[in-house]
Amino acid sequence: MEQEAYRHVPYDIEVEQALLGAILVDNRVLEQVSARIKPEHFYDPLHQRLFEMMSVSYERGGMVLTPLTLHAAMKADPGLQEVGGHGYLAGLAQAAPALPNVRDLANILHDLAVRRTLIRIGEDIVNTAYEAPHEKPPQAQIQDAEKALYRVSETSKYGEGPIDFGESLRRAVDAAEKAQRRGGKISGVPTGFTDLDSLLGGLQASDLLIVAGRPGMGKTSLATNMAFNAALAHMKDVAAGEEVPRGAPVLFFSLEMAAQQLSARILSEQSEIEMWKIRSGRFSESEWEKFVLTMQDLSSLPLFIDDTGGISIAQIAARARRLKREKGIGVIMIDYLQLIEPSRRAENRVQEITEVTKGLKTLAKELNVPVVALSQLSRGVDARDDKRPVLSDLRESGSIEQDADVVMFVFREEYYLKSREPEAGTAEHSKWLEKCERVHRRAEVLVEKHRHGATNKIELFFDDRFTRFSNLATD
Repeated sequence: MEQEAYRHVPYDIEVEQALLGAILVDNRVLEQVSARIKPEHFYDPLHQRLFEMMSVSYERGGMVLTPLTLHAAMKADPGLQEVGGHGYLAGLAQAAPALPNVRDLANILHDLAVRRTLIRIGEDIVNTAYEAPHEKPPQAQIQDAEKALYRVSETSKYGEGPIDFGESLRRAVDAAEKAQRRGGKISGVPTGFTDLDSLLGGLQASDLLIVAGRPGMGKTSLATNMAFNAALAHMKDVAAGEEVPRGAPVLFFSLEMAAQQLSARILSEQSEIEMWKIRSGRFSESEWEKFVLTMQDLSSLPLFIDDTGGISIAQIAARARRLKREKGIGVIMIDYLQLIEPSRRAENRVQEITEVTKGLKTLAKELNVPVVALSQLSRGVDARDDKRPVLSDLRESGSIEQDADVVMFVFREEYYLKSREPEAGTAEHSKWLEKCERVHRRAEVLVEKHRHGATNKIELFFDDRFTRFSNLATD
């Protein structure tokens, strides 16, 4: 059989006519399809204009849509007159299916429109690639293509417009039911820290969470532990065939530390072999065996590390979209916020950070996943007697505090006490020793902002040998 000499753009005029005719017969059909179909989903330009006029007229409630009233509203349209005017519209109504399945008609039109959009995107990619590199660098072309494809994907999936409150309530109940079927008490992605999960309900979809602290407090370790716990819970539940697995695949942007170093940290935490041994390779035989077995157990962990330095908020968004589409990531972590490059240079650093935080919050909502970003604190903390951070200590704090749904600080009093040892043999030294004993390997996570609930102080155990946080043992 001979192949066609050329390919046709996908469309179906008869389906377009059937849907328009169904609307003219029963105007309430518009209510069923308006969330799915827009004028641009029609291929025929006249059909686009007819549907747009129908939609506008119906929304205004100004007239009943019939062939006669629609013709009166569009009698100046040359395209309509060319095909017969009122006669064409009457023909649409007469030829409408007696019992049309309008949802099927709408789905067919929508899918054809998506295919045409994909063809246009493909043509744009080809044409842009032929241009000189100075017009648009290849990396920028890739980002634009990913963004366009993701927009098509999400519009096809979620492009339903506003939803009524009843539907919102049903979705909230559905989320609660999923949490119940998981056998847990939380609706979000678990961090692995019982008290923190109880306070936050886990990491909530579309939230921007800030984890801040001074150097040495362990904020990178806390984020790494959260990422590992979420990914491990997901891996175990998927392997066990759970209907609603806990946790989620995680995308970790490590802007300060190489992926190899971050992986070594996680191996140290899980194998309980100190980092200096891993770096130097000074293992005993039993430690080496434990190290290899741990590595094998974690090799399929759904944790994806991007250690690109100097990455921009636009690049983060593009890569996150791709991983959401390909790997189904459910959490994004960034270490740390101040290392993200703004898409464009602003007059001052505060404006640049504002662009970054707004971009991260937009990304969280767009992908419907929690975004956890680490942040530095100003040096003002170290100058105070009470070293516990407060919201005003956030560097370039205005936009960070404003855009974040949750702000938590990591604080380890032991870190500061070690540098302030009084003279041995004095009463102050005895008190210092008592205090050191009390706070030894203790950490505090101070939840100072929680848009959806209460704030509180969470106490954790911190094992500095393996840079690992864990729940405090309870009696």
